[in-house]
Amino acid sequence: MKTALLTHADCLGHVTPDGHPERVARLENILHALEGLDLNRVTAPLAADDDLLRVHPESYIQDLRKMRPADGFVQIDGDTFMSPGSVDAAYRAAGAVVRAVDMVLGDEASNAFCAIRPPGHHAETDTAMGFCLFGNAALAAKHALDHHGLSRVAVVDFDVHHGNGTQDLLWDERRALVITSQQMPLWPGSGRPDETGTYETILNIPLNPGSGGAEMRAAYETQAFPRLRVFKPELIIISAGFDAHRDDPLANLNWSTGDFAWVTAELCKIADELCDGRIVSTLEGGYDLNALAQATRAHVEELMKAAR
Repeated sequence: MKTALLTHADCLGHVTPDGHPERVARLENILHALEGLDLNRVTAPLAADDDLLRVHPESYIQDLRKMRPADGFVQIDGDTFMSPGSVDAAYRAAGAVVRAVDMVLGDEASNAFCAIRPPGHHAETDTAMGFCLFGNAALAAKHALDHHGLSRVAVVDFDVHHGNGTQDLLWDERRALVITSQQMPLWPGSGRPDETGTYETILNIPLNPGSGGAEMRAAYETQAFPRLRVFKPELIIISAGFDAHRDDPLANLNWSTGDFAWVTAELCKIADELCDGRIVSTLEGGYDLNALAQATRAHVEELMKAAR
């Protein structure tokens, strides 16, 4: 089976003001970088409200729909904007991760990458923030658990910023292990090691500003990978942010493109060992266009190598 690539043109309709780092060109560059790869290309559906209700209250979903501007922008907070196409883009992003889980668990694909925007890992239960509207990775986990009846799902987030939204949405979910590495200190300020969740199912791995791939690899080998093997997930979801790259303008970690390939390959080996290779990856951050394109292609190529 091939690696599935899920995306939709609606995700290009989420427009942000000039100079905003989370811009249409991010996805355009990624899709260009993935051209020519032998992928199972799938059109992302719109998420159903019933899917979104697994992680967000109806009032929050309706408020976002009501906030959609007829033209121009609505500013939700200092960083997060909505344009006329943002709600449809967010529904496609959420629909992509739901369909990806269905494909991987239904043996239509060994693994999948969702090339979507807006990203999701900062969206909390009833708060849009950090460029994010819906909690895509947490939604994928809850869909796998509640709809497909899995007993254990793991989310691994290697974005440079802490996945506070995923942590919030899965804080009291004993069936989900959340492992997130992030530069600290850095916005949003959460992600301390003592933030462990109601059932001790959250592992935060702070990384020092200025550190690089060697420190990341040591942290994953000593903390993340052993924890995954103890938990024995039946599916691994990756929040794939590429802003820990040394060229990224929003942070100060020094990962290379090869470091993203390495962590992806290692996660694929663990998935092969524990859960028949089942991985669903979804795009989060990454704001230097060249670094983002290169690192995303390296990530997807490792998924392809691991596909059965």
